[in-house]
Parts: sequence; structure tokens; C-alpha cells
Amino acid sequence: MKLKKILLLAVVAMMVALPASAQKGAYSSSNKKAIGMYEKGMQCMYRSDIPGAESNFKQAAKADPKFAEPNIMLGEMYEERHLDSMACIYYNAAVAANPTFYTMAWFRIGELELRQQHFTAAVEAYKQFLALDKKNKDKHTEVEKKMKTVAFRQKAYANPVPFNPENMGVTVNSNNDEYLPALTADGQTLVFTRRFPRTGRTTANTELEEDFYVSVKKNGEWTKAVRMSEPVNTYDNEGAQCISQDGRMMIFTGCNRKDGAGRCDLYICHREGDKWSKPQNLGMPVNTTAWEAQPTFSVDGKTLYFVSNRKGGIGGMDIWKSELVDGEWSEPKNLGAPVNTPGDEKTPFIHFDDHSLYFASDGHVGMGGLDLFMSKQQEDGSWSEPVNVGYPINTEGDESNMIVSADGRTAIYSSDQLGGYGKEDLYMFELPKEVRPQATTYIKGIVYDKKTKERLSADFTIADLTTKNDVVSASSDPVDGSFLLTMPGLHQYALSVTKEGYLFYSKNFEMTAASIDDPFLLEIPLEPIEVGSSITLRNVFFETAKWDLKEESTVELDKLVMLMDENPKMRVLLEGHTDDVGSDAANQKLSENRAKAVYDYLVNHGVAAARLQYKGYGESKPIADNSTEEGRAQNRRTVFTVVEK
Repeated sequence: MKLKKILLLAVVAMMVALPASAQKGAYSSSNKKAIGMYEKGMQCMYRSDIPGAESNFKQAAKADPKFAEPNIMLGEMYEERHLDSMACIYYNAAVAANPTFYTMAWFRIGELELRQQHFTAAVEAYKQFLALDKKNKDKHTEVEKKMKTVAFRQKAYANPVPFNPENMGVTVNSNNDEYLPALTADGQTLVFTRRFPRTGRTTANTELEEDFYVSVKKNGEWTKAVRMSEPVNTYDNEGAQCISQDGRMMIFTGCNRKDGAGRCDLYICHREGDKWSKPQNLGMPVNTTAWEAQPTFSVDGKTLYFVSNRKGGIGGMDIWKSELVDGEWSEPKNLGAPVNTPGDEKTPFIHFDDHSLYFASDGHVGMGGLDLFMSKQQEDGSWSEPVNVGYPINTEGDESNMIVSADGRTAIYSSDQLGGYGKEDLYMFELPKEVRPQATTYIKGIVYDKKTKERLSADFTIADLTTKNDVVSASSDPVDGSFLLTMPGLHQYALSVTKEGYLFYSKNFEMTAASIDDPFLLEIPLEPIEVGSSITLRNVFFETAKWDLKEESTVELDKLVMLMDENPKMRVLLEGHTDDVGSDAANQKLSENRAKAVYDYLVNHGVAAARLQYKGYGESKPIADNSTEEGRAQNRRTVFTVVEK
């Protein structure tokens, strides 16, 4: 019965599309027998007598092979039943009888041939449609894109990318739907959306519920996913989330809520220890009366990307961007071309490198439907032309919601085409090298009071010593002192950890290709400010065998100025130390002049000279073995010691 209804609707649509002369009985044939059979076939269609209609249409076409209408009706009937090759036979018979009588038949032939991967035949049919059609100009743009799709598919099938998807297993996936994954920078915590039959109360008008589930990796295996508790998950639907690099902040999509501005809004919540805060609506101007969803944000949490159909866009769904300035989200800006198109762009993911954006689109040329693409942000802030991630990752169906691990090698996405535990499962696969982001690594550990061992909440910054810009700002967990930070790109970085009442902690990282696979695991003891406490200034650099400060030293020295300003009664001793290379006298002079160089910088930046002392110790106080380069590097240092609080 369902098929009969579909076919009847198709007939009505077909009759509307046919030339007016045919609708009024002025047929393309003058053969009375053929016309009689055709009209009997139409009567059968209106009575939902599908076999009778099919028989009469075939007899009409046989009685007059030049009679277009019965061939068109048969083509439509077989197309609705997904008998593509049969439909092509009758559509081709119709255009062979009269190429211009019903030019949409050329379009239908192109679609059917494309579906059967008969690319040459599809292109030829599309060309005929463009050449002969004068009434369906709105279809011409679509057909031109279809022809590009054909060319793309031909090339893609001939050049498949490596693709070996691995189901994430029964601990993550279930007989329900799992999709929209999010991953912490260390790859140890996975948050995803699961959809399942609703059992509780709700204000949502749906029989299915969406909630967040979490799985953590232990001993290389994913643990059984557990549902996030309230207040994050509720009886309403939650989904389409992103999490911060350390897993302590989440922005997600909530729909049809009492505090919502539109149908779907973005919400934010934070975690301290194992407790999540109550989600808060991000409010205007991010949320509007339109649809806002599918967020992703930069590693510092200050740039938010999301999808919206708000006014001012290029297509239906576009990707927008908002900046966090002085604690407030700025008016969102459309990412514009070449990322956004007149079609739909969805499920963006900004990688931990802060430059590589992955998203789904049906507006860019691809395999068809939604394909996955990557675009990179350039130095001037613009975005590169999106690159298709390739076949068979992308198929003729819809692919979306892909994320990529910090090291850039592993991707996770959901698919309903690979035969998983449920309709839609999460899969992992190795991302082709051509569409990988800049590999990043991370620093992970805890912060604590050096004396009491109490875990601390402290502020972290990672600065690029070349540009002197902060690339990451974050804080450690106030409950357990844990932290997780990413370092994007192969640069030299300065880590600074600060907390009121403590001397800051600093460390230098020289990122290389080899270090990407070796994350930094740290335990950071902060020294309370008291007489005798000291810190080594690990990001103060000098020219070799000289006391000239390198330009990149200003990142750390400016923090030292700030520390002195925040503690106006503190007096300090600046100590210079060297390794044992060279004479004692030369090393003594070098160490003293280096300490004085730091002294001069502080004085020149407003620190009273009376609060500062400096002294060189040469090679007399080594802290490591001078027989190795690593040991000598540790011995070449500048130390900051409190002499009066």
C-alpha cells in the first residue's frame, strides 16, 4: 500500500511537470490505440492499480515507439521502485522519441546513470539537459555541480586513500546510536552522544533521548562508557558537544529549553574534580532565535566555532566564529568563503594545532551528500581552499562529525555504513598524511605546594618564544591540582606557572618531530614566597660566552617584573652560574655580568634598584655533572632568590 501511495504521488507530480499540451490531451502521438492504452494506464494509476497501469503503459509504448508519455511514466514508476536500469531504458526511449518533449527526462537519466556509476553516460545526459532545457533554469546550477561530482568520483575511485576503520568496540558502542565524539588532548577521555529510546519525563517532543557518555582509556583499552550524571545530562536532549584539551570545560547543544533563545542553543559547563557545574546558556550574541549547534573551540577556549542558520549567512547552515574578549563573547562572524558555501556546512572540529579545521559539507564538490573536508587557517587569518579527505572515507552517502587526535594521526567518526553494533557506531582510523594537521603534543601533571604537598589551583601560560605570544592559557584543577596543556607546532616554548603568594615556575621546551611522540609528564612544586625560596629562570637566554640577553628572554623577564610589582616589599638576589668550560676567572666574570644583565632589565622596567642585588658564582655551585652537555646546560643558569619578604 505504501508503494502505491508513493507511485500515485509521483504520477501527480509527473503530470504537473509534463508539457501543458500533454496534460490537455494533446499527446506526442496520434496513434489512437496507443493513446487509448495510455489513458487506461492513467486510470489504473489513479485507482492504485499498479500492475494494470504498468501493463497498459507498455502496450501504449509498443503500439507507438515514438509516444513519449507512456515511456516517461514507466521510467518514473521503475525509478520509484529503485529499478534504475529499467527506468533508464524507458527514459531513454522517451528522449529518443522526442528529445525536447520532456527535458527533465535527461536529468533523470543523468541521476540514474550516476547512481549506477555509469559516469560517461551520466555526463552525456546532463549535457543534453543543459543544452535542451529552457524551463528548469533552477536545475542548471545543480546539474553543473553534478557534473563536477562525476569528475571527482571518477578520480577518487581511481585514487583511493588508505582507510582501515576499526570499530571502537562494545565498551563504547551499543545497539543504540553513538556519534559526535570529543577527545581530550592526551587521547585518554572520550565523550560522545548516544541516542536511545526515552523512558523518563521530558519537554522534548521526541521518543528518543540524547545524552552524553564517557569512556576512559586504561591500559590501552576503552572502559565501559558511562552516562554523565546531572546536572549536565537531563531528561531533555543533550548532544553535539566539544570539550577542552584537559576535559574540564564543555560546550554543547541543548534544544527546546525554557531558557533557550531559539530552537537550539549553546550551553557551557565546567568540571572541578569529578563534579560538573550546572550548564549555562551562552546567551546573546552567540545564541539567537535561529538554530545554533555543533560547537568546537580553540585550545585556549577563546575562539568558538559553531553552526547556525542565522541571518547573514551564505547558505543554509554555515560555520560562524566568536571571540572571548574580557569575559564576553563577541558578535559572531561568518567564516565566509571558501569554507562556507550556498549549501550546508556542519560538524566543525578545530584541531589542537588551532589551524586545521575539519567539517562536513554538501556545498563543496565531493562524492555526493555530506563529505568531510579540511581547511587550514593562514597567517593572515584567511582559510585555505577546503580539501576533501578522500574516498573511501567519504562515500556517496553522508559523512560527518570527525575529530582528530593531538598527534594528527588518528581520526574518530561515526558511521552507519560499516555494520557495527547499532545503526551508527564510532570508528577509529589512521588519517591520510595529505590531510593531517600539524602534530601537537601535551604537558600533563599536577601542581602542589613544595612545603605542604597540598594540591594547588595555579595559572598556566605557554608562550611561543619566537613571537612572544601566549598560545595557551589555562589553570589546574582546584581539587586535585591536575593540568593538561597542548603545545601546537614545532617551536620553542616557555611554560610559566603562577599563583598568588608563590614564586612562579618556569620551564623551556624545544619541540621537535621526535618530541611529538613523547609527551611531557611533570610534577610542579611551587615555592611559597619566603626568605630563602628561589627559582631558576629557565627561559632567560644569553648569547654564547656573552652576557647579552637574547630577545626571547623578555617573555620570562616581564613575568619577573610583574612578580616584583605584585610583592612590593620583596627584595631579591640575582645569581649567575656557569658550567666548567673555560677558566675560573672568565666564568666568574661571565656569571656576574649575566646576573647584572637581568638586574639592569628589571631596573629599566621600573623595579627599584634598592630591592635588587646581583652576584656571580662562576662554576663554583654546579647542580649537575659537567661531563655531559645536558649537565653543563643545567649548570648554566640564572637564579632568583628571595632575601627579604
